Amino acid sequence: MDTIREFFGSLTQWSPTATQLRLLQSVGVIAVMSLLHWLATRVVHRRVTDVRMQYQSRKAVTYATFVVGALVVARLWFVGLQSLSTFLGLLTAALAIALQDPIVNLAGWLFLIWRRPFRVGDRIQIGDIRGDVIDMRIFQFSLLEIGNWVNADQSTGRVIHVPNGKVFREPQAS
Repeated sequence: MDTIREFFGSLTQWSPTATQLRLLQSVGVIAVMSLLHWLATRVVHRRVTDVRMQYQSRKAVTYATFVVGALVVARLWFVGLQSLSTFLGLLTAALAIALQDPIVNLAGWLFLIWRRPFRVGDRIQIGDIRGDVIDMRIFQFSLLEIGNWVNADQSTGRVIHVPNGKVFREPQAS
């Protein structure tokens, strides 16, 4: 039992006054994060009119405030978390490099949702590909190809799935 107490004591630098201070700081962090969450959800509710986007925005705000609050409270209680923060930062950078294409496709989807350069039903050309937009998803959008095998602007019957990141790399014509 003493070994466990010594281990947690060295990990948290345990003492009654330090514990009370950390507990008070934790309550303060939770209160501030709750206030920030409330303010952010109010702003989302006032600025976003689409119910679906309101829901998604509220969920994103909830996840973000929870993660930030949990990290701040964990840092208050665990002294060794600074090295863990460094490790997580390096791990995040490595994942960002390894998952570059899916991240770019996700950013392209956000661009398509917010800026709306084209919508489902529009006839577009992106790079050498021409067609009618029939579906827009998180990582790709689908075109019903026109004109490739046929000498007119008729559908070839092929569905082409284009990665969303292509909106950043290729010129578009609507």
